[in-house]
Amino acid sequence: MHFLGPPGTGKTHLATALGVAAVKAGKSVYFGALAEIVASLEKAEREGNLQNRIRFLTRNALLIVDEIGYLPLTQNGANLFFQLVNARYEKGAVILTSNRSFKEWGQIFGDNVVAAALLDRLLHHAVVIHIEGNSYRLRAHRNLMPENLAPPQNTQQNPPRKRRGRPGKDQA
Repeated sequence: MHFLGPPGTGKTHLATALGVAAVKAGKSVYFGALAEIVASLEKAEREGNLQNRIRFLTRNALLIVDEIGYLPLTQNGANLFFQLVNARYEKGAVILTSNRSFKEWGQIFGDNVVAAALLDRLLHHAVVIHIEGNSYRLRAHRNLMPENLAPPQNTQQNPPRKRRGRPGKDQA
């Protein structure tokens, strides 16, 4: 399952809730921001323990990777993350959160080929949920945000619902 949408719309909250539900169901879960996970892989690689770290991250029933797209990755970091995703492929569930569309992943990972290979594995069997709306955290301070940084205001109103079935006695 992958949650995509602007900052502050509840992606991490939903991913965490699913992680808690998995733990309550007796499953093992690892939660980390992409930058944190990649840093741990880079450290393990420097220390000669990369395969052990990948094995550790693949043994959990659920891996939650938060904040994809907030910070750029080095080429090596992108390659290490690919190795992790490839090792987990069809062996365990993955939940991702990102504020960037999949079209932008070539920029995030610094390589369109790596991004395409990641998406090929991550989207197979996946449910993608696009979340729209304004930041929950900024709802009280929207007027303080500079115009160029403020997300567009959600001005769309729902049309009145049409009644289905036979007209009521007062509508006949």
